[in-house]
Amino acid sequence: MTGRIDRLETAGLVHRIADRTDRRAVRVALTDAGRTLVDTVVVAHTENETAMLAALAPADRAALDRIARELLREWES
Repeated sequence: MTGRIDRLETAGLVHRIADRTDRRAVRVALTDAGRTLVDTVVVAHTENETAMLAALAPADRAALDRIARELLREWES
């Protein structure tokens, strides 16, 4: 995790913030550039997901949605 955060910090996408109450903890926050990148990639990801799912018939998309929700409920409990 540290290596990934180091790379993100070097790229100017995140910055570390020392925790004021716990010297052992360091918080990580997105920079403005990081937020902009996240906004961009979320849109691209959503467009890609929509394009992939377009290959399925509506009933199959509904079944996939139901199954995915079921898996998430199970995972969250």
